[in-house]
Amino acid sequence: MDDASSLDISLSEDVLQPLLTTSNSSSLKDALEILIESSKTTVGRSDLASKNILPEVLQLTQSIPHSSGCHYLLLSLKLLRNLCAGEITNQNSFIEQTGVGIVLRVLRSPGVNLDKDYGIIRIALQVLANVSLAGETHQHAIWCQFFPDEFATLAGVRCQETCDPLCMVIYTCCDGSSGLFKELCGDKGLAIMAEIVCTAASVGFKEDWFKFLVSRTCVEEMHFPQLFFKLSQVGASRNCEDSNSREGTFSSEQAFLLKIVSEIVNERIEEIIVPNDFALCVLGIFMKSIRLVDFYARGTPSLPTSSSAINVLGYSLSILRDICAREDPAGSSSVNRADLVDSLQSHGLIEMFLSLLRDLEPPAIIRKAMRQGENQEGTSANSAKTCPYIGFRRDLVAVIGNCAYQRKHIQDEIRERDGILLLLQQCVTDEDNPFSREWGIWCVRNLLEGNAENQKVVADLELQGSINVPELTDLGLKVEVDKNTRRSKLVNVPSKA
Repeated sequence: MDDASSLDISLSEDVLQPLLTTSNSSSLKDALEILIESSKTTVGRSDLASKNILPEVLQLTQSIPHSSGCHYLLLSLKLLRNLCAGEITNQNSFIEQTGVGIVLRVLRSPGVNLDKDYGIIRIALQVLANVSLAGETHQHAIWCQFFPDEFATLAGVRCQETCDPLCMVIYTCCDGSSGLFKELCGDKGLAIMAEIVCTAASVGFKEDWFKFLVSRTCVEEMHFPQLFFKLSQVGASRNCEDSNSREGTFSSEQAFLLKIVSEIVNERIEEIIVPNDFALCVLGIFMKSIRLVDFYARGTPSLPTSSSAINVLGYSLSILRDICAREDPAGSSSVNRADLVDSLQSHGLIEMFLSLLRDLEPPAIIRKAMRQGENQEGTSANSAKTCPYIGFRRDLVAVIGNCAYQRKHIQDEIRERDGILLLLQQCVTDEDNPFSREWGIWCVRNLLEGNAENQKVVADLELQGSINVPELTDLGLKVEVDKNTRRSKLVNVPSKA
């Protein structure tokens, strides 16, 4: 017991002896290390549960002076974490022996520095995460003592190691309880979520629990606008200290949240049902970002860029692209999808996107051909807007193409707004917009499929059985219209001998 006495730990024989006996060791350090190893297996945890070792470990945990016994505290927390990993006897004992309160006192202890002792915080949260998996009683016991103040404090710890298990604890507690989830989506809960987003934006995350939380609150449930607004307040407080900040712009945390939401929508497009209000909110964010982005600045970066406004523009556009493409996960022919796209259309999406495309300078390869033909740089290229990020033109075309898929009323609107030739001109390779040609072809296909009026417009552009769009001809391409089916396709112009 020399190691224990050197730390001035006052332990009763009732606490220390079971640990030494069970581990068949003579020192506290060896006992903890042996028990940690044994508790890594299901059989080992079950055996230790039958020996009722968990209460002794809890008592040890609260007896260690945190200022001088950090190593022993870490070992005891690791042992608690392992003991509570899927072993219901230990999980129940943890609650019965007020384990939640003991862990809370450890985290509140003056000897634990939230800005430095990340290992202790992480393991303590992992203990709670394992306990929370046991069921509703265990989840409520944790929630009642940690929500909202303790969760808020822990969310402010800018450390990836602590952010992941914190997200696991919060998600697990809320996932099976509508009542707890409602609290999370209240003002105090969303303030915690905003702090978690700030931490993840600052230090990153490794595990999926953060995405699970964002998906549940922002995509599956309609709390995205409130959380997005709270993150604007983060940017506002930062801008107060930066006289060069641009008033009304987006914060980097807002851009980060949109990035995560865009990834979630893309990954889960077949299984989630996106509310119309969510789609309209994203469209509103996109429209605001257009007003903030400088479309005349040269240099086309990839996402994410150094500009929060451009990042918000790109990620909101990605979300619109994916939600306009989704199929009804139930397999029906997508009444929900049509309603969503119709809502976007009624708020001017098609008109706005066609206008944005018209205002953009032509793709680089076309600009080059135009300069060669004129033997000078055209004035239109100088006055036209540029793509603010790599893929902007492609994403605009993709949204229009997805909206036009099997929707005649949208196909008709595009024709009525003189958009057919404009979209035909997007069927070219563009070095600043990877896969823009493929998306252009997809868009034109959807525009013409099942729409005799649109096919007639293309046929009227026909010259001896082909549509001679100058930009396409310069690239050795043409759109052919089958005289029998009136269907169009993009083909190569045969080279001259």
